[in-house]
Amino acid sequence: MNTKKHPIIAKDTPWLAPLAGYSDLPFRLLCREHGCKIACTEMVSAKGLVYGGPGTGNLLDTTPDDQPLVVQLFGNEPEFIEKAMVPLLERGFEYFDLNSGCPVKKVNKTGAGAALHKDVDRLEALVSTMSRLAPGKTGVKFRRGWATGEDNYLEVGKRMEQAGASWMTLHPRYARQGYSGTAHWDALRELQEAVSVPVIASGDLFSAEDAVRCLDETGVAGLMFARGALYSPFIFTRFAAMMRGEDAPMPTGDDIAAMIRRHAELAREYFPERKALVKMRTIVPRYVRDLPGARILRSRVVGCQSWEELDDIVVEFLAMHMPNDAEDGATAARPESQGE
Repeated sequence: MNTKKHPIIAKDTPWLAPLAGYSDLPFRLLCREHGCKIACTEMVSAKGLVYGGPGTGNLLDTTPDDQPLVVQLFGNEPEFIEKAMVPLLERGFEYFDLNSGCPVKKVNKTGAGAALHKDVDRLEALVSTMSRLAPGKTGVKFRRGWATGEDNYLEVGKRMEQAGASWMTLHPRYARQGYSGTAHWDALRELQEAVSVPVIASGDLFSAEDAVRCLDETGVAGLMFARGALYSPFIFTRFAAMMRGEDAPMPTGDDIAAMIRRHAELAREYFPERKALVKMRTIVPRYVRDLPGARILRSRVVGCQSWEELDDIVVEFLAMHMPNDAEDGATAARPESQGE
């Protein structure tokens, strides 16, 4: 089918995925500064919003620079989805997404997340409720199916379109796989051909090169970076350059150090000082995970007690392992991560 256009979806308009525990406001802003165009909140419990659960915390914190922002909800009861969305709409949130792809056991045992693949009627009711409240601004993210041999992504896609979804994101692994194995990109192409709404690709987009290849092979309408962005926000910068037909050099040591400093600056702006430092102690090792000595760096960073100490550790480490001049940076061999 011919893909319909949507104002926030395009091949050169990459999204940041809703990453539980990671897609907080500072990280979203950092990714936007590197070229992310659309960002999602961490997945938010509809019941948690209704009852004021402690887990919702700062998940909905945002700023004018953090737009367009998609609020991703999870739950399995339409009435709670509606009770959660109404006040969010009143607060000015525009775009929403339903999580029916999370493979985490504590989410699935409530009948939410990827468990909705086993109850497509309920999934359709949830999306129908959301689409009624936010017509033209509601999407859904799902998987290939619950388990090997139980593919129902085409059925899900067609029924979500009927329920009013304006876009759909497919992570073409089975829920039981979690994040192991390989994403089946052929399913992305098949889904995009089966529905008329835009399909966004997720899964195994670990590098800008992966993203360009995925667009070429599948014909999807857009892309959503997850682990690729976690390991290197420069993935957005390099992807944008490739889409323009320009050179896309790998970041130098100085580039990475500056990016880490900027992330720390944003964390300190939006979180209490101690919480910001603790977060950065877990974030820094992620950004250098593919370099020799990353484990040693992790042990040093975990014990640091000040911003100055953290910066000194990072600069020293990168000076040992990364080139810092523009010429070397253009040919640096540091690959963006190929997965966990």
